[in-house]
Amino acid sequence: MADDKDSVSKLRDLAELRDQLENIQRRVESEVQAGIPQGGSLLASPFLKGAVAGYVVAKLRSAAILGVCLGICSGIVVAQNYPVPNIEQTLRDAIANLKKPRD
Repeated sequence: MADDKDSVSKLRDLAELRDQLENIQRRVESEVQAGIPQGGSLLASPFLKGAVAGYVVAKLRSAAILGVCLGICSGIVVAQNYPVPNIEQTLRDAIANLKKPRD
């Protein structure tokens, strides 16, 4: 009798875990379709990198709108064709290396 109750509760737990796994899979697929890298955030997105590049170009040139558009477009092209490093992870690694005590 007790084994039957355990089996039913285990089946319910398995069904709940399956639903959670399917939900996670749907979220990952939607993030991939949206262009957000795995394990990344907005800081790792090609859009932000292009916007930053555009802002820098806009500061160097007087045509701010043209610079931002040029930077976004170039950021998108570079992100699609070249392995762009993850800025967020690089900064985290650098900070972690600074915090490490030297031997």
